[in-house]
Amino acid sequence: MDIRDFDYTLPKELIAQTPLAQRDASRLLVADRASGRLEDRRFADLAALIPEGDVLVLNDTRVFEARVLGKKKETGGKVDLLLLGPYERPAASAGEDFTSAAEADEMAAKKIWRCLVQPSIKEGQAVVFDDEQAEAVFLKRASDGIPLMEFTGVDDVKALARRIGTMPLPPYIKREAVAADKESYQTVFAENEGAVAAPTAGLHFTRGLLETLRQKGVQVLTLTLHVGYGTFKPVEDLENHQMHAESFTLSPEVAASVNQAKAAGKKIWAVGTTTLRALETCVQDGRLVAGSGQTDLFIKAPFEFEAVDHLITNFHLPKTTLLVLVSAFMGEPLRKKAYEHALTEKYRFYSYGDAMLIL
Repeated sequence: MDIRDFDYTLPKELIAQTPLAQRDASRLLVADRASGRLEDRRFADLAALIPEGDVLVLNDTRVFEARVLGKKKETGGKVDLLLLGPYERPAASAGEDFTSAAEADEMAAKKIWRCLVQPSIKEGQAVVFDDEQAEAVFLKRASDGIPLMEFTGVDDVKALARRIGTMPLPPYIKREAVAADKESYQTVFAENEGAVAAPTAGLHFTRGLLETLRQKGVQVLTLTLHVGYGTFKPVEDLENHQMHAESFTLSPEVAASVNQAKAAGKKIWAVGTTTLRALETCVQDGRLVAGSGQTDLFIKAPFEFEAVDHLITNFHLPKTTLLVLVSAFMGEPLRKKAYEHALTEKYRFYSYGDAMLIL
């Protein structure tokens, strides 16, 4: 495989810049792997497509206001921080990011966050925030090149973000976040805060649609995978790409329910590539095993899918791990056919765009 096989040309006007007024009014392209057939539907039709007794698994991660604006303490120049997550000491080697194990231990005890910083600043420079006592000092870059910022003058960095931050809209949405994005760029079932990007396949669900599914007898379950900024990162070398790690939690109750359903011959429907990655990460000897931790599972063909039978997903950026995953799940010929159809029929692409159901 070559990453160039996962490239395509997308007209800018098909990149959705705003959400629809009604979440489940979005279009749904149904792709049948057995027949190769494509069908144009609406997302609200999903209630008629999932049989009674099957299991729908959602990612209940919650996006926090991770984009925080500040200014350089010395010059007053504007600085844009994207809070990726608190620093965690690398498990593989204590000296990976710092010069000694003792320094790594000391740093892990402080309020140090991995951040994207625009424009770039120098080591030792501080960023201050309006109407706050907090400031953040650029310590150094981690081994993967991400800046490490130490926050002082604040007890809770996420609380600071909630007060002064905005929703971190993806880079292909060419506008500033507005108040409405706090609701629209969040699933209606979001619960566990920690993501810097929404699990976008879940954005199409309404509370009414979920209730209709439950009344029909579909089991609706949740797990948590905190989506990181690496989800947008393009792949340059498919064979040697280092997959970004994301934290997940799968409860014993959900694992048991999925195992029981599969044993009874029921199908598992994953909402989003994040849900699928978490489920497939937790498979051991053909069964789901509950747990939490970090997953850097890179799904590409050939891959044996053991947990998930059907996938609901949005249309993804070219040359990304998400597109490679979708191709592995549905087969590259059908993936290309589906994307060509979506382009011809002017489906809306990416986070606020339309969806695809892979049967």
